Amino acid sequence: MSYTRDEGKDTIMFLEPSAATTPDPTPSSSTSSSSSEPRDQSAAFNPETGEINWDCPCLGGMAQPPCGDAFKEAFSCFVFSTSEPKGYDCVDKFQAMQECFRANPEVYADQLDDDDEDEKEDKKEDHKDEEPKKDAEESKSV
Repeated sequence: MSYTRDEGKDTIMFLEPSAATTPDPTPSSSTSSSSSEPRDQSAAFNPETGEINWDCPCLGGMAQPPCGDAFKEAFSCFVFSTSEPKGYDCVDKFQAMQECFRANPEVYADQLDDDDEDEKEDKKEDHKDEEPKKDAEESKSV
C-alpha cells in the first residue's frame, strides 16, 4: 500500500517496491513538449536522465556562488552515492560545504542559524540528562 504523509515542511512518501520502479504513467516531457518549453523544475534530480537540475527552486539557490561549487560536489556525491548508509562516502564534501557556509555568513545566515539552533537543542538535551545526576550526587553527599 502506497501513501503520502505530511510532517511539517516535509512530505514523506511510502511506496510499494513496484510503484517505486514503475515509470510514471503520465507522458514524459520529451514526447509531449518541444525543446522551447521550459524545463520541469519540480525536482532536482531526474532519475530517467540521470541529470541534476541545478536551477530547481527546491535547491533554494544553494547552487549559486559563493559556495555553489561546494554544494554541487556534495549534492552530486549524495545523489550518486552507493554506500550504506547513503551518502556516507560524502561526509568530507559536506564538511567542505559547511566550512564555506561559515566563511560566508552574510549569504548563508539562514543555514547557519538552523545549524546553531540544532546544536543548542542537542546541548540542552545533554544538559537535561546531567542535571538529575548532579542532584542525586548532591543528596548522597549530604
